[in-house]
Amino acid sequence: MKRRCSRTACPAEAVATLTFDYADSMAVLGPLSIASEPHGYDLCAVHAQRTSAPVGWQIVRYATPGRVDFTA
Repeated sequence: MKRRCSRTACPAEAVATLTFDYADSMAVLGPLSIASEPHGYDLCAVHAQRTSAPVGWQIVRYATPGRVDFTA
């Protein structure tokens, strides 16, 4: 079963998972996790590209080698 984007009212298929590491003030965006994570956010390509970190945080983007994961 395909997962949908976690953003409200977005019907697109999820391609990435966003998680937060509060202790290190870091947001991590990577390929879609194998299973739905209760503390993660599944995002479509458009929302994954537009994602930014809160002020004072860093965002780490992981991609699958040889593949452009977050293009719309």
